[in-house]
Amino acid sequence: MTVALVPVAARWLGTESFAQAAGIHPELVRRFVSLGLLDPGLDASGSLQFSRRELATVARIRRLRAGLNINYSAIGEIIDLLDRIAELEAALQVQSHPAGGRP
Repeated sequence: MTVALVPVAARWLGTESFAQAAGIHPELVRRFVSLGLLDPGLDASGSLQFSRRELATVARIRRLRAGLNINYSAIGEIIDLLDRIAELEAALQVQSHPAGGRP
């Protein structure tokens, strides 16, 4: 019996690989980093490394840009507001339904 080995996707991607996976130009990836829209790590050589979870962030940025036709700086503000709303809704949910209590 032969077992085919399927390569496991790397957890961290360099700028070029990340850009390709996100469907955007590497320069746009660097711009997102400079605007604070993406939060990469650094490898031992100081190169940017991106978590695959950041791909969802890029998709969110692209949806907001297409839907609202606003600049990337404004998208950063919108993302911050949306994240804050989600935090407040989660806190409200906890207050409305304390542990062990009934809804």
